[in-house]
Amino acid sequence: MIYLASPYSHENYAVMERRFELTCAVVAAMVKRPFIIYSPIVHFHPVAERHELPRDFAFWERLNLGMLEKADQLFVLELKGWKTSKGVTAEIEAAKSLMLPILEVDPTAWGVPSS
Repeated sequence: MIYLASPYSHENYAVMERRFELTCAVVAAMVKRPFIIYSPIVHFHPVAERHELPRDFAFWERLNLGMLEKADQLFVLELKGWKTSKGVTAEIEAAKSLMLPILEVDPTAWGVPSS
């Protein structure tokens, strides 16, 4: 299974929503290949919205890193803000400690804009 890391949290909700939409588009393109892929943003953004859950990495860290432990590799979606994202940084470090292959993914290669 591929774990797809992407930036999410932001002080501007419109940025978070855009990141969710872009990540959804990349996941859809990858599933058509067909990759076996998991994205915490795609999976939990709607849940967080409907049930008023926190949007920060501190809340989701345990769940995200637990899922990453089940993955075979980490893909990092290069959306604007990925290099400074606390969550993405933690996921990369966890993948390194698990000795998982890490691949940086350009969203434009999947027909999706980068921001």
